[in-house]
Amino acid sequence: MALPNQQTVDYPSFKLVIVGDGGTGKTTFVKRHLTGEFEKKYEPTIGVEVHPLDFFTNCGKIRFYCWDTAGQEKFGGLRDGYYIHGQCAIIMFDVTARLTYKNVPTWHRDLCRVCENIPIVLCGNKVDVKNRQVKAKQVTFHRKKNLQYYEISAKSNYNFEKPFLYLLLNVLSHEAELAAAASQPLPDDDDESFD
Repeated sequence: MALPNQQTVDYPSFKLVIVGDGGTGKTTFVKRHLTGEFEKKYEPTIGVEVHPLDFFTNCGKIRFYCWDTAGQEKFGGLRDGYYIHGQCAIIMFDVTARLTYKNVPTWHRDLCRVCENIPIVLCGNKVDVKNRQVKAKQVTFHRKKNLQYYEISAKSNYNFEKPFLYLLLNVLSHEAELAAAASQPLPDDDDESFD
């Protein structure tokens, strides 16, 4: 799933799509992992940026190609193209801006229209900020859709590893299931299961 100008790696890699409204902290979150730095000034992402993020697990080295998408609606026309071949996703909202949570179902619907049955983590970012608008008990969308939810802060590093670790476990177990299924013998022609 690498972009043409990126070298492919000889260890497992997965396309991770990060979506959510503009200004929710998607780019800052990814950059925090890449460099350890916190980006204070807000510069909207134009289109998409793809960042390779490597993780060292007990299954060896694994890479996420993080597709950091523009949250601005004006770039919305390209979105389906970003989602294609996505193997896992993060939907991000800002707990200090109610509208960003209201838009979560739209992001989820768009994502699921293109990528079926992929692990998705919902992240409420900026929990370090005092004037919180979306309280923890008001966040219920993930329960309806069976998603994992984490409250995070890209600024203070609170829970910032958790979404990636959750997705790593899920994509790896999914890969293992696919490999196991592929090694199963096909049923015989006279098997009744095809009736």
